[in-house]
Amino acid sequence: MYKLVAIDMDGTLLREDKSVSERTKKAIQAAKDKGVTVVLATGRPIEGVLRYLEELNMLGEEDYVLSYNGSLVQKTKTKEIVSKVTLKGSDLHYLKDLSDKLGVNIHAFWEKKGLITPKNSKYTKVEAEINNIKVTEIDFSTISNDENMIKIMMIDEPEVLGPAIEKLPKEVYDKYTVVKSTPYFLEFLNSSANKGTGVELLAKHLGIKREEIITFGDAGNDIHMIEYAGLGVAMENAFDEVKEIADYITDSNENDGVATAIEKFILNV
Repeated sequence: MYKLVAIDMDGTLLREDKSVSERTKKAIQAAKDKGVTVVLATGRPIEGVLRYLEELNMLGEEDYVLSYNGSLVQKTKTKEIVSKVTLKGSDLHYLKDLSDKLGVNIHAFWEKKGLITPKNSKYTKVEAEINNIKVTEIDFSTISNDENMIKIMMIDEPEVLGPAIEKLPKEVYDKYTVVKSTPYFLEFLNSSANKGTGVELLAKHLGIKREEIITFGDAGNDIHMIEYAGLGVAMENAFDEVKEIADYITDSNENDGVATAIEKFILNV
């Protein structure tokens, strides 16, 4: 029996208009009614998912969320932290220098001030709008090396970001978890942080075995948790590399793929 379900949001739970279908809401609630813990696993901060947590009845005493691609796992009601794996200001400076050399824009999530950027650009505005949060413009050189950074992102037009990714030095992949969540977002996390680690730490906290976990995703930042789970589910609209490692491919996000798999594997309908 499956006891934990972790669901990515954009391209997975959410349709293209950013809504959750009624069928999917009913399937998630039915799974919760059977005692299954259902959590959102997202690259967004918790502020960016509050409306969905409320909509999906996930603000109870025993509800959790994996935010910042698993860097932060916490209870949704009390904000009690289960696990936190962060970067430092020194990482911000290293990646800022690298972004300058590659000619791409950058922003970051600072524990103290939220979304920060040295220059407000198109995709920083997109990030702020998606999550309903404010942007603080700040000179990154004024931030000390020991400050806690939750995640750092290179953000730009796909035709700019793509070639920049090709030029990233190998040491970057040794130093960080690097995930591409959209064609215009490249995310850098602590090397120990990813959605798979977040799911694993939550499962241990809850006393749930790996084989009792289902995860859903569509993009590169979902690969770790799809590989980790007893049943890793890729959406029909997922990147090819996600489909290749998945145990099961469900319908697309537009066609209730999350509901389809929950009904099949948990509700037995």
